[in-house]
Amino acid sequence: MKLTNSTAEIFIPDGLVEDLAFSRVTHLGIGAHQDDLEFMAFHGILACYQNEREWFGGVTCTNGAGSSRIGTFADFSDEQMQVIRRKEQNRAAVLGEYGVMAQLDYPSSAVKDPHGVALRDDLIELLRATQPRVVYTHNLADKHDTHIGVTVAVIQAIRALPLDQRPEVVHGCEVWRDLDWMSDSEKVVHDVSSRDDLAAAINGVFDSQIAGGKRYDLGVLGRRRANATFFDSHSADGADSIAFAMDLTPLIHDESLDMIDYVDGFIQRFRMDVLTKVQKRLGP
Repeated sequence: MKLTNSTAEIFIPDGLVEDLAFSRVTHLGIGAHQDDLEFMAFHGILACYQNEREWFGGVTCTNGAGSSRIGTFADFSDEQMQVIRRKEQNRAAVLGEYGVMAQLDYPSSAVKDPHGVALRDDLIELLRATQPRVVYTHNLADKHDTHIGVTVAVIQAIRALPLDQRPEVVHGCEVWRDLDWMSDSEKVVHDVSSRDDLAAAINGVFDSQIAGGKRYDLGVLGRRRANATFFDSHSADGADSIAFAMDLTPLIHDESLDMIDYVDGFIQRFRMDVLTKVQKRLGP
């Protein structure tokens, strides 16, 4: 595997040779930062956990230099934080029994650069090596600029592959901005009810963020529980924990679709749903 940055790292928790480790991946998560995979792609992690036929592969694109830090980590430099966050991500890969974990070590500025192609090219290589059935990444309505940069690079990379090497589905998952606002009929619903213990364990690995002032471990599990409770107003909860995703699959099968128009379609349909409900109550 030839990646752009000499500091990029491929970690294989069970020590399998690289080619075989990549080729066994069925579910691939591609996130911006260390911990994004655990927060947004737990559906894939859970589907593959202790399953010899299904394997989760993780890709973290950035180096973690700009993370929040107070308390224990208040005086840590960007360089020190990068080392810590990389170790945390690899520990999560061990706990979650990932098939492979790639950390590409880009600064956020490179991921957000609209003229940059290096991340896209690295993702092409990783997608060719894994040829996953399912891809999880950020959604196009996320409010974090770096997350959007990753999503655009993922779609561009998949579009560069031959049709027979593209994944079957691509899910744009919630992290910085949930997807509760989307029409229920358009939500991809990830039922992740069965293993809160595993979710808590891998979320809790990222102590540099938790102790650094961000209780992601509580927030992510709380969001999933809230999604389950507020998903359906007229029936008992059908699940204890739900994550939502935006279906990005049409964008990889039809290259004529514009990404801006595509996400705007979700927004406009949400707008019309809100206005229609209010209009019904106001009358003609």
